[in-house]
Amino acid sequence: MSQLLRVQCFGVTHDGFGAGVGQSLERPFGHGANPADLFSWAGATASWPHRTDPGGSRGLDDYFTRDFARNIGAEIMGRNKFGPIRGPWENHDWKGWWGDTPPFHTPVFVLTHYERPSFTLSDTTFHFLDATPAEALRRAKQVADGKDVRLGGGVATIREFLDADLVDTLHIAVAPIEIGDGERLWKSHTDLLDRFHLDSVPSPSGVTHLLFWRR
Repeated sequence: MSQLLRVQCFGVTHDGFGAGVGQSLERPFGHGANPADLFSWAGATASWPHRTDPGGSRGLDDYFTRDFARNIGAEIMGRNKFGPIRGPWENHDWKGWWGDTPPFHTPVFVLTHYERPSFTLSDTTFHFLDATPAEALRRAKQVADGKDVRLGGGVATIREFLDADLVDTLHIAVAPIEIGDGERLWKSHTDLLDRFHLDSVPSPSGVTHLLFWRR
């Protein structure tokens, strides 16, 4: 069975933005893009990995939350998903948004033009690559133990891999909000229909799950 490159549980606004402008330590998604608005559907589910209390919803949203980690052996992300620091790595103390236990549980390849040594937190090892999308995917597949590779974002990274025609499937959760400016995944999800089939599944939570797979 071939290894897939999957975008999984990626949130965008109704007008196609995955992040606002002005990312900072205090605002990981920039101005105007509230993580609660984009991901409250997942946080309300029983399978949300950061849940500290019993309960949570079952059904459609919970299915997609569980699917986030299914058969994933490695992740690729852009530098802006890893953190707000730009330019050379002047301080290696910053090790991402996620604390001592990142939610990936696989090797993670961070795309950057600046060298940095690999490090491990819990069961996640972060590697830093200055590489083309094709080379990054090759490296990720080598360590994925035959499983799929998740393309974690952000928006510019997903667009780069789409432009290189490397993405096999996408699950995009569209929140019923608009922010008008920022990092835009698309003007319309129909932009991808020349290369992908599409199922659109509305959820009682208010998001619409868009499922794309290669034609």
